[in-house]
Amino acid sequence: MKVSVELTLSPLQDNFEAPVIDFIKKLRDSGLTILENPLSTQVFGDYDKVMELLHSEIKESFENLDHVVLTMKMVKSDRSEYEPHF
Repeated sequence: MKVSVELTLSPLQDNFEAPVIDFIKKLRDSGLTILENPLSTQVFGDYDKVMELLHSEIKESFENLDHVVLTMKMVKSDRSEYEPHF
């Protein structure tokens, strides 16, 4: 089963850029399809592979940061080829 996941990692600290960049780089290294925009990062792929990646990377981020918010939206389909029609 294919899924699309939108993530926004928000460390609640002054030096927030480094943890976000590290998180995104680890997602990129996964071999899954990753798309980024200024507000979020999208991950596309097989459900089990995506969830395995998210489990480990979210856990690591939460262990390394004192205060952090992660927002996530998930769709059951691969939306990586989506283009608006307007």
